[in-house]
Amino acid sequence: MILSILYYNIRAMTVSENLLRIKKDLPSNVTLVAVSKTHPISAISEALEVGQLDFGENKVQELVQKQQQLSPHIRWHMIGHLQSNKVKYIAPFVHLIHGVDSPKLLEVIQKEGVRCNRKINCLLQVHIATESSKFGFSGDELIEYLSSNQYKTMTHINLQGLMGMATFTNDHEHVKTEFNYLKQLFDQLKRALFSEKSDFTILSMGMSDDYDIAIAQGSSMVRIGSSIFGHR
Repeated sequence: MILSILYYNIRAMTVSENLLRIKKDLPSNVTLVAVSKTHPISAISEALEVGQLDFGENKVQELVQKQQQLSPHIRWHMIGHLQSNKVKYIAPFVHLIHGVDSPKLLEVIQKEGVRCNRKINCLLQVHIATESSKFGFSGDELIEYLSSNQYKTMTHINLQGLMGMATFTNDHEHVKTEFNYLKQLFDQLKRALFSEKSDFTILSMGMSDDYDIAIAQGSSMVRIGSSIFGHR
């Protein structure tokens, strides 16, 4: 019954009303990425009208189509699992790739960055959830890779931080523990490897169901879809 009322309230309010309500409650240091996947151009346009510029998509084809139809001022975030053979389609314009989950994918992004003559902003995805279906480096793999000569050849990648997805569960303490681990890993990397890199500042964690927990654990970027656009 409570979920039904929540669903009704989200649908009853406009996209702009939902967006402004959420942004009002976010700390000033937290960036909101409005997850517009599966939602129409009209809904994104409504969000644009109230100043939202960061939008997230999880399918390359949909992202490219929307980018071609909407304002060039939009900052497009690729938040889904990215296949290596699809990188070339978004490399010329993507603002930030969140889910970089392997050295192989980084090599392809590097190659496309060279081709486009631009540094591509990326976050490395860390596997913090208990679900095996989620992607990402382990903490040990990440530290080993970032200390390697292979990483040092990534001249056209601008690494800005980490991303993680918590376990889908109602156990808030469990989610808190996973987010806390990612924050500690981020801080460790910042101190050890990126202390001189001024834009290594992004910790992307938290979605519609858990962003309040993520912010409490140190998130600087949240990815919120259904609480803004409603469910599809």
